[in-house]
Amino acid sequence: MAGQVFVLQILVVLLLVVAALVALVVQSRNDADREARNRSVAVAQTFANSPGIVEALHSPDPTAILQPKAQAARVASGVDFIVVLNNDGIRYTHPNPARIGQKFIGTYEPALQGQVVTEEITGTLGPLVQAVVPVYAPDGSVAGMVSAGITLENISTASERQLPVVLGAAAGAVGLATLGTALISRRLRRQTHGLGPEEMTRMYEHHAAVLHAVREGVMIVGGDGRLLLFNDEARRLLDLPPDAEGRPVTELGLEPTPEALLTGNRPVTDEVVLAGERLLAVNVRLTDQDGGPPGCVATLRDSTELLALSGRAEGAQRRLRLLYDAGVTVGSTLDVTRTAEELAQVTVPRFADFVTVDLAEQVVAGEEPPAGDSLGRMRRAAYAGVRNDAPFYPVGTVLDVVPDTPLAGALGSGLAGLEPRLAESQAWREQDPEGAAQALAYGVHSLVRVPLRARGVLLGVVRFWRATGTEAFEPDDLTLAEELVAHAAVCIDNARRYTREHAMAVTLQHSLLPRNLPAQNALEVAHRYLPAQAGVGGDWFDVIPLPGARVALVVGDVVGHGLHAAATMGRLRTAIHNFSTLDLPPDELLGHLDDLVHRIDQDETDTGDSAALAGATCLYAIYDPVSQRCTLASAGHPPPAVVDPDGRVVFPELPTGPPLGLAVLPFETVELELAEGSRLVLYTDGLVEDRERDIDEGLELLRAALTGPPRTPEQTCADVLGRMLPAHPQDDIALLVARTQALAPEQVAEWDVASDPAAVGGIRAAVAERLTAWGLDEAAFVTELILSELVTNAIRYGSGPIRVRLLRDRALICEVSDGSSTSPHLKYAATTDEGGRGLFLVAQFADRWGTRYTATGKVIWTEQPLE
Repeated sequence: MAGQVFVLQILVVLLLVVAALVALVVQSRNDADREARNRSVAVAQTFANSPGIVEALHSPDPTAILQPKAQAARVASGVDFIVVLNNDGIRYTHPNPARIGQKFIGTYEPALQGQVVTEEITGTLGPLVQAVVPVYAPDGSVAGMVSAGITLENISTASERQLPVVLGAAAGAVGLATLGTALISRRLRRQTHGLGPEEMTRMYEHHAAVLHAVREGVMIVGGDGRLLLFNDEARRLLDLPPDAEGRPVTELGLEPTPEALLTGNRPVTDEVVLAGERLLAVNVRLTDQDGGPPGCVATLRDSTELLALSGRAEGAQRRLRLLYDAGVTVGSTLDVTRTAEELAQVTVPRFADFVTVDLAEQVVAGEEPPAGDSLGRMRRAAYAGVRNDAPFYPVGTVLDVVPDTPLAGALGSGLAGLEPRLAESQAWREQDPEGAAQALAYGVHSLVRVPLRARGVLLGVVRFWRATGTEAFEPDDLTLAEELVAHAAVCIDNARRYTREHAMAVTLQHSLLPRNLPAQNALEVAHRYLPAQAGVGGDWFDVIPLPGARVALVVGDVVGHGLHAAATMGRLRTAIHNFSTLDLPPDELLGHLDDLVHRIDQDETDTGDSAALAGATCLYAIYDPVSQRCTLASAGHPPPAVVDPDGRVVFPELPTGPPLGLAVLPFETVELELAEGSRLVLYTDGLVEDRERDIDEGLELLRAALTGPPRTPEQTCADVLGRMLPAHPQDDIALLVARTQALAPEQVAEWDVASDPAAVGGIRAAVAERLTAWGLDEAAFVTELILSELVTNAIRYGSGPIRVRLLRDRALICEVSDGSSTSPHLKYAATTDEGGRGLFLVAQFADRWGTRYTATGKVIWTEQPLE
């Protein structure tokens, strides 16, 4: 655009210059003609009136006199020629002497009459103007004529002198036009951001199209409060008059609120105002930001229908959010009551003011619900409300379902029911007339009831209540309630099934664990067993009395959880009891137990059982109160802790073998000497290891818990669990604490026996004497009989050395040892047999008897009760 203006300016300047030049040329020609006439007349008259002209004309040789004068006058006057003529027109003078005497070219006749003649002719010198004047004699007659002429090209007029000025002015005008155009172009480019005419035109067309096609009202208000621009939508929304453009906003008759927003000189974002019957969302942005012009731009959007749609969208979004939160919250635990509480809590107050969850009593207990489509009795499992003074039965209340009521019908059909206006309905009151009256008086006005059904099994019912201050339930709410309850029903049924399985597993586990520890004097024992929260496991412990006043301590852990682990634990515990009757040393016993676990695992693998045993750990220890030695062997189990009487704690180094079922090498034993009053602490890994700490950290915590002054085993168990028990145990914990006791030397008697049958009598006498010292005279006869038979058999069938030992503990223990590994067998002797009846008599008179093998032979022992 600036270029076009520049071209237009150049054209105008050129036209003006051409016009000026034409005018100058015309004026110059006129001026030159007039100047030539005036000068030629003046020079001719001056020369004609000069002195001596008449005399020269009447002289014999006028040329000789006049030629020099004419030449001098011509040069002095600047004309091209001065010619003196006679009355016949013959030249007396001429700048070119060759033309003297020739006839004058031009008109001279009027000069003879006394007139001045001027004319423009083309002579030998080119276009020229010449004048002819008469020369008067003294008598007034014409004595001759003088002609002076000047060519036009030798005329320098004022017009010609003005031509450079005109051209200079034209050049200056062109320069100014160029500079102005450059400045205007620069400013236009800055204001239009470099857009060309086509782009600006297209942008203007697009803006105009958008301005009038957009479904939002657009208004531009100047800094003086006048409406500068508006589109058709703004006119429609605000009902603007036809002449609104250019008028002050305050004179347009707008509503007070829209008018205040348009004239408030402040930004506004999505402010909803009332304009007539419309709700308009108004946005105002000021235009004087960043150096812009004062004023504002306002957009108007009709949100009347959008508000209604957004209300419905918000409602749907709230429902989806409630369903999502319920999906995340309800069923976070496998507890029936807790799941019901989560359903009640997540829906109050977002969906209902009060929620009651009633379940069949069997479901609350984790049992199978009653068969059929009706529940005669339910128990309130959960309740939640916006206030605590509502007239609803508390949790734990037993509710009887009244037949032929809406509640009974919903339970029988499995269909949800809606009571939007409880005050107008009578049937629902029959379930509990008194409670219904109290609820209505309290302000409860609407109800939704949804049966709890999962996998075709009726579990209970959920009822949602709304009270004064909230809207009544609608059919859409019924659909939402069904979705919420459907999810909760599956979670409650899962929790019920888990509770049932967990109860069965716990019952099985408790039945397999020792209920009471056996009576014995070698150890003072205390124990603790804590099942994991996630389910029962395979941890176990045991205390097994052994012959010779010895006691075996066992702690083990089957890998895994659940019924399978508990059942496997029971099998292993039974096997250990059976192996203990053989009085095997710890390493041999673990070897037999490893074979058993391997066979169990192999059998379950062959049958395709997916829950095949993955192994077990075990620690087996035998304590002898006579020698105060403890023999231990471990199959992958954590080491025991030994606390001496002074409270120092050590973890003895054991040759820990692999877990049971994985052994490839024989197990090894370790013997420890334990001072009387020492505490032996056995435990499973659940005590010292969990997700938040490793076993080394756990062992250090256990050391710290055990270190200190002497404590009883019971107090030791309490202190250890109080300090180390995790908040949420992920594994079972078995803890066994045994404080050692020693058998006093006066309670032990030993004799060496020679391999001679005659030595039997001396042994009998010595035993009788010791029994008398112990005050056991009544047991002397039986004891002598037993020892006689056992010593005789050792002398006859065994090998030396032979020893006899009496132990006075809870029972009278007789032991006969020899160097042979041959074990006697009890049998019935035939009537013709001379021997074979002695061992039978031993079995009859002794309470218990048996054989145990040692590294150097065997020991045959018997026990006799002291009471």
